Amino acid sequence: MDLLAVTSLAGREVVRMAAEGEVLFQINLFQVIIAAANALVFLVVIWTFAFKPVAAMLNTRRERIEQGLKDAEQAKVDRESAEQERLATLSEARREANDILARAQKVAQETREADIKATKDELERLRERATAEIDAQKNKALADLRSEVADLALAAATVVVGESMTGDRQRKLVQEFLGKAATKDARN
Repeated sequence: MDLLAVTSLAGREVVRMAAEGEVLFQINLFQVIIAAANALVFLVVIWTFAFKPVAAMLNTRRERIEQGLKDAEQAKVDRESAEQERLATLSEARREANDILARAQKVAQETREADIKATKDELERLRERATAEIDAQKNKALADLRSEVADLALAAATVVVGESMTGDRQRKLVQEFLGKAATKDARN
């Protein structure tokens, strides 16, 4: 039997009884059972079609919110990790740049020192060569001067002696004269 038909029948029965003059207030067990069954059916229908979907929807929403919070926390952790990695990479890059700069400065200093040493060596070599050339020119000038002095001395001796000297005799006199002049220069 249909619930609506039962309720309608029960209502008609109540109206008939009221018309017959019976007691207006009485507890009808059948009506209580029908009302309770009606309430149960209503609760089952509401539970099935309203509470369950709403509860499922709220559960799904709660899970999405929790997942969103977990994702946000993971993103925060990832962001902090990425920031630490960035700082570590930046620190490493700075350290490497400082190392490269230090090496470049060291190489530049070594190159500068090598250039200075090479320049000093070249200057010393040039000075020694110039000194050797000066000594050679000095010795040549002294030899030329001695030769000139010997020629003048021979000419003066020829004039003084009045006779011509032989080649051997001239050489012997020149050698003696130069030997005396050399010892005299050595003393000075």
